[in-house]
Amino acid sequence: MTATGAAVLAPARPAGGRTGLLPQLLLALLCAGYTTGAALGWGSGELALIMGDFGLSAASVTATVSALIYVRTSAGPHRPAWILFALSSAMLASGNAVWGWYEVVLREPVPRTSAADFCFLMFAPPAVIGLLVLAKRPVTRAGWVCLALDTWLIGGSLLTLSWSLALARTAQLDGPSTARTALSLAYPLLDIVLVSMVLALHFRRSAANRAAVNTAIAALALTVLCDGLFTSPLLRAHYRSGQVLDAGWFAGALLMAYAPWVGSRLHHLPGRAASATRRVTGSFTALTPYLAAAVCTLGILYNVITGQKCDRVVLLTGCTVVMALVVRQGIMLLDNIALTQELAQKESHFRSLVQGSSDVIMIAAPSGVLRYVSPAAQGVYGRDPEELVGTELAAHIHPADLGRVVHEVRRFLAAPPGDEPATRIECRIRSGHARDGQEGWLHVESSVNRYQGGLIFNSRDVTERVRLQDQLQHNASHDPLTDLPNRALFTERLGKALSGRRASDGRAAVLYVDLDGFKAVNDTAGHQAGDDLLTQAARRLQEALRSGDTAARLGGDEFAVLISGPGLASRHEESREREQQIREIADRLRHVLSQPYRVEGGEVRVGASIGVALARTGDTPSELMRNADLAMYRAKQAGKGRVELHAPQLQADVVRRTALAGRLRRALHDGELTLLHQPVVELAGGRIAGVEAHPRWRSAGDFPATPADFLLGSEPADDRGGRAAEPAARWLLEQAVEQAAQRYGAGHPVPVTVRLSARRLFHRDLPAGTVETLLDRHELPPGCLVLELPGGDPHIPHEELGRRLSALRRRGVRIALGGFGRGHGALAALRSLPVDVVKLDRCFVDGLADAGRQHTITRGLLRIAQDLGIRTVADGVDRPEQVHALRELGCAQGVGMAFAGPLDEPRLRGSLARGTYPVPAPETAREQVGSCGPPPRARRSHDETPVPPA
Repeated sequence: MTATGAAVLAPARPAGGRTGLLPQLLLALLCAGYTTGAALGWGSGELALIMGDFGLSAASVTATVSALIYVRTSAGPHRPAWILFALSSAMLASGNAVWGWYEVVLREPVPRTSAADFCFLMFAPPAVIGLLVLAKRPVTRAGWVCLALDTWLIGGSLLTLSWSLALARTAQLDGPSTARTALSLAYPLLDIVLVSMVLALHFRRSAANRAAVNTAIAALALTVLCDGLFTSPLLRAHYRSGQVLDAGWFAGALLMAYAPWVGSRLHHLPGRAASATRRVTGSFTALTPYLAAAVCTLGILYNVITGQKCDRVVLLTGCTVVMALVVRQGIMLLDNIALTQELAQKESHFRSLVQGSSDVIMIAAPSGVLRYVSPAAQGVYGRDPEELVGTELAAHIHPADLGRVVHEVRRFLAAPPGDEPATRIECRIRSGHARDGQEGWLHVESSVNRYQGGLIFNSRDVTERVRLQDQLQHNASHDPLTDLPNRALFTERLGKALSGRRASDGRAAVLYVDLDGFKAVNDTAGHQAGDDLLTQAARRLQEALRSGDTAARLGGDEFAVLISGPGLASRHEESREREQQIREIADRLRHVLSQPYRVEGGEVRVGASIGVALARTGDTPSELMRNADLAMYRAKQAGKGRVELHAPQLQADVVRRTALAGRLRRALHDGELTLLHQPVVELAGGRIAGVEAHPRWRSAGDFPATPADFLLGSEPADDRGGRAAEPAARWLLEQAVEQAAQRYGAGHPVPVTVRLSARRLFHRDLPAGTVETLLDRHELPPGCLVLELPGGDPHIPHEELGRRLSALRRRGVRIALGGFGRGHGALAALRSLPVDVVKLDRCFVDGLADAGRQHTITRGLLRIAQDLGIRTVADGVDRPEQVHALRELGCAQGVGMAFAGPLDEPRLRGSLARGTYPVPAPETAREQVGSCGPPPRARRSHDETPVPPA
């Protein structure tokens, strides 16, 4: 057998303990000292009498006190036994005290019949009853009968032998007095009963506190032996107190005093030795009746050999012993037959359970060799059980699991059986079912128990459970659609990359990827097409990355990529070279993701905006992912389909926007916002056709904000204001409607335009019905409110937005579309949204003074609006030549500094009272074409009302 096989089931060595040697040494010294003094004759005759009488009494008193202290301080079912032993020792102490009273105090011989005789006679009954309490009681009537028969066999044989040797002569020497004869025979007969109980119960004692019981039995046996020697006529005739015989009584009393406390020093032997001891003990117990019969036979043979007349007591006792032996053997024979049948039934029962069980049961010897393998191994392992028997268990365990199994088995065998009766081991076992031509392994869970120094393995196949657990663990850390790592696993790997030695030089980088135009594909082609697109994008990411990099799906159309490992320039190298490497990887991913996708039988295209964040010393995973996310949003704001590298300024912008949002909340609360209106002028005659509402932040103080931040109605403020812009938008709408109603009541029925993004229109701070409620509350006539949408919002489906705008139009609200001509979203909105007015983007107004391509593009946009029957308003009309060009191209209205900037309420009412603004003549416009810079009106303050020329 190999060394590994022997190590699997190597028997564990029991842990030894320190024994209490001091009480044992003290006991031995006292007994040896007493024996030496008795053998040498002590110092004087009086001292010998004192030690022979009161010394024995003191020893018995010590045994009594020791037993009573043990009973008081301990708990258990054996307390009555020690109380009886204390009473028995007290009788001995009283008898020796009476003996000493006569010999030492009164200095006269002890009478033939005295109180000491009564005390000595009462020593045996409590001891016999105490032994009965300590004995393991039979559970059946046959057991009680066998116990009585065993006691009589032992007692009868001892009585036969004692009668033949001494008791018959003692009865003759005491004369015809019946009382004296009874007293002379009472001592040995009680001792015989006590010895019989000691021998009969020695093999039936309880397993609990066995060392204490053995010590008590030894003490009683030593006392009975000395009583027997004292009963002998030869020794009794020459006995006097203080002789060597007293040393036996003294030692018996001290042993009884020591017996209760010896149980705590019991040390268990190994399992194999304990089993052997039990086998020897059982065999000696079975031979006890035959030994008793042999002793009885020896007593009868002694009478025959010595030529004495066979005594009737010997004949009667011998016959009863033989009859008791016959009856006992008959009972044992019947009991053995019933036990054999019961064992056969149990064996058949358990064999059927083992052979019919779906679990594999294996018995391994202490050497690690399999001795039994159940038939279930054929179905579970795919191997013949007979071929497994005789092989080493270690040869069938997977090499990667063998060390762990050996460690667990050794730990289990070293543990006390009572503390850990069984254990569980999970490992891989060699299987006979070959898969794809390769050797197979099964995941097996085994319940392990001890068995005759070896082990029993009750094993079952848990391969499917292990696979399910692995699958559940995989699902918990991977995206179910793309099978890429999810955010949790990506963050875990990023943390390992940042904390590892390879990442300490700053070579890790995170790429935050967002697909541009994915929502449009999802809305037009359906969610199944969107899922197919995401799956293809994930596959492209994996194929484009290196083996050491990680791609993950964070949710929706957002992905993350971890770039780490060799191949990147370190932080200590040229930073530009490192950035260039990461940019090249990001550009390659962007190019791969931007290729056409085949979904639903057609071809679609999406772009990719990628933000890059390079790891720095001290960065955490959350910080690095946040930096990459900020860079990705910067790429989207810059026009999408780009790669942006994170810079510290991005974080500073986030902090600034957060501070601005908090300042804006306070401004709303403190009333620092005011509302200005800019006139919308007809280009043909200069009539004021409406006004646009623009909020202003009058008390910004020293807060670092740009004019675009003050203009809350503009697109930059709409993005930067964050959550604080939601209440500002509601405030803007309420103030505009309220002031328009007041102007209407004052005789100025001009419509007011409020710029409101589609996202704000669907926000929870502006629930459905709010606009209608404001119109009803202020009784604003139909057509007096115009809602301007700043181009298409990809987050709001056109169908849902169209339904909401149609409901508003039915209540008299006009819909304007801002940023007309800029981007494909604004043009696409004309197809699905109910639009009344389009606002030509200011990029098409700039440069209209120069004829050429600009005129052609602007004329085309205006022609589209005219063909659809939609009114047009030009934004950013700041110069007279732009007014003339727009009028010639067919634009109806304009807004800009060529007429007026934003006006407060008094100036606005003054302008409305005048009714028109002068329109510059074409000659004036041509004279100003060659001038440098804008006309003087363009450099006036935004809040200054322009003065019409004379």
